[in-house]
Order: sequence, then C-alpha cells, then structure tokens
Amino acid sequence: MTASTSTATPPTRMTQVRWWILGLLFCCTTLNFLDRMVLSTLAPDLQREYAITDTEYGHIVGAFAFAYAFGQMLSGRLLDKFGIRLTYMVALTSWSVVSMYHALAAGAWSFGIMRALLGVSESPAFPGATKAVAEWFPRRERAFAFGFINAGTNMGIILASALVPLLATRYGWPWAFIATGLLGFVALLLWIILYKSPATHPGVSTAELAHINSDPPEPTLQPRWRTLVGCRQAWAFAMGKFLTDSMWWFYVTWFPKYLNSQYHLNLMQSLVPLVTIYLICDVGSVGGGWLSSALIKRGATVNRARKTALFVAAVGVMPIIFAQNVSEKWVAVILLGVVTASHQAFSSNLYTLVSDMFPRQAVASVAGFGGTWGYFGASLFANLVGYTVDKFHNYTIPFVCAGLAYLVAFGVIQALAPRLEPAHLGMDPPPNAPA
Repeated sequence: MTASTSTATPPTRMTQVRWWILGLLFCCTTLNFLDRMVLSTLAPDLQREYAITDTEYGHIVGAFAFAYAFGQMLSGRLLDKFGIRLTYMVALTSWSVVSMYHALAAGAWSFGIMRALLGVSESPAFPGATKAVAEWFPRRERAFAFGFINAGTNMGIILASALVPLLATRYGWPWAFIATGLLGFVALLLWIILYKSPATHPGVSTAELAHINSDPPEPTLQPRWRTLVGCRQAWAFAMGKFLTDSMWWFYVTWFPKYLNSQYHLNLMQSLVPLVTIYLICDVGSVGGGWLSSALIKRGATVNRARKTALFVAAVGVMPIIFAQNVSEKWVAVILLGVVTASHQAFSSNLYTLVSDMFPRQAVASVAGFGGTWGYFGASLFANLVGYTVDKFHNYTIPFVCAGLAYLVAFGVIQALAPRLEPAHLGMDPPPNAPA
C-alpha cells in the first residue's frame, strides 16, 4: 500500500516586521521632538542675548503652534492622498533643513519666522504616525504601539536636554540647530530604505499580513472636510487635542525657563533635572498604552479600557496645580515628571481613539483635523502664558489651567463619544449596519 501524500500547505512563519516599522517611527518621532526642543532648551540664554521678553517668547512659541495647526489642516489630506511614504519623506527633509536655518536667526522676529516654518514642515509627523499604526497594527495592539511612538517625543526631549547644552557651550548656540538638523538626513535615508506598506513590504509574511488585517473589514472612503465637521466623533478627538496639546506645548517650551527662574539653574545645571523629568515621562507613554491594551486582553470593552486609561491619566496631571509652591528642586522635578508621564498616557489613548472610531483610509485626515485644533489651542495658550508670566512673575495661572484641562477633556470626550462607536461618514454604511 502506498502512503498518501499530504498536499496541505505548511503554515507561513509569522514575521515581526511591524515592530521594526514601529522602531523606525520611534526614531523619526524622537528626531522630530529633538528639533522642536532646541530653542526652548536655549531660551533663557537666547532671551538674555537678544533682549527677548517672556511675552515675545510666548509669541515665538505660539508662532510654531499656529503654523503647525495650519499645516495639520493640509497634512492629513496629503497623507491620505499621496500615502505615508512620500509625504513623510518630504516632511522629514523640510523640517531638517528649516531646523538648520535657525542658526541664522538673531532676534524675536527672525526666531518667530523660523518657528513658523518649522511648524508647517513638521505638521505631517503625528498624523503620519497615526496612519502608519492603523495600517501596520490590528486594533488590539494599537494603543501600545502609539504609546511607544509617544515615548519618542520624550526621548527627543531627553536628547535635546543632554546634547544642546554641550553643543552650545562648546561650539556656540547655532551649532545646536545645525547638528540636530543634520541628523534628519540620516533618518531620511533609513526611511527611504525601510518604509513600505504592509502589502508591498518584501519582509512581511502571509501570516503577519493576516494578523495585521485581522480586524473586521472597514468601509472604503475618502471623507471630505465638511463631512468631518459634522461628525461628533471627530469633534471628540479635536476637543481633546485642543485642551491637552496646549498643555503639552506649555510643558516642553516653558519647563526649562521655569527651572531657570524658580531654581536659578543655568543651561548645564538644568541638564540632569530635565532628563529626569522626561525619563519619568517615558513610563507614562508606554504605560498608558499598555494599560488600555491589557484591559482589552482581560475582557474589557474597547470603550471601557480607553476611558479608564484616560481618566487615570487625567487625575495624574492634577498635582501640577501645586508646583509653583514647591521650594525643593527635586520634589518639583519628580512632580513634573509624573505630570508629563500622565499627559503622555492620556495622549497615547487619545490618538488611539481615532483608529477605534474611523476606518484606516480616514485616520490621517481625522488626526490632522484634531491636530489643527490641538495646536490652535497651543498657540493661544502660549501667548497667555507669556503674558501672565511677564505680568505676575510666576506660573500659578498656567499650572492651574494644566491641572484641570485633562478632566475637562475627558468630560467632553465622554459627552461626544460615550460608546466609541464607529463613525458614519455619510459615504458608506457604518460597520455592522443592517443590510
């Protein structure tokens, strides 16, 4: 008797390319925030050298935020139309060149112009990362993935806190902008070599592609702006960004100045405190995404898991209300570290709401819509901070605003998206709709 021959196809080995792509996005996000943080790290010294008041500094950082908000209106649409690979490549090249051109600035007006140009060129970064996570990860892994990307913002700030003082004191402040800008071309080369979509990437196995696409089918659409404006889920994300991006921009642009004015720390003396704050912050970036993903794995609904993580993070920010009255430097450093960690935990889950409620084809547009409102709020708040610090010579008002903003944002999100149901954008029937 002849033994029967099996014709079954052996299972394909599960590759892990999506984690390598996540590492690439982490590196690009790190570089993005490294370039953003050079000016704020140098701010106390540049203000003295060019006689820039706190009100003028508020206008400078507000110029970045306003231009970034304007760029977000376009970047999400460009990402959805031309794809992540090309749009991100152009953005990375542009912001690296603009970062280097900061070396030519010599006063409030010229720094403001450079920050505005940097804001426009960096605007595709986070919508692009949001869209990439939606394309490369199934829903159950997205919060952790975006938490890891969010940790790149902290790493950029840590590198700026460590490298910028060394470069500025050794070679002069212009070289801090030039050196960090040049790193962008290293990242550009890696992006060109490594980034492709999951379906066209040669390293992705059939098993990994099936895992990436394991969520239920999504509608195919390209939403118009007027459709988004009428969608309450889009507004839930946008108002969450409006209330909390403004606080994050306050943290990254004013904390070096706060340490300088409150504890009289110069450029080199602020290095270790700032690094400590953002090392603690990294815990929140990854931990916030881990918390909601872990709750889902244990049987919680996506709605309950995301909302629990958002509420815990919102409560974690509240101690910043008392920061102005802390006299001991290291107590303040730990407090600010916990606050920034809580922000990043909130942000990781806030960004994930987009891919929870919208199909992949719409993710970048919605992220850009929310980012527009987020940095419009950041621009307004930056100018308010500059005015109040100049007038009252303390940070009490900004700290109270920051402590309450996240609970207000949570309430708005709960009111507009109480169940995180899929958005109906008016072009295709929503998922699970009756035939």
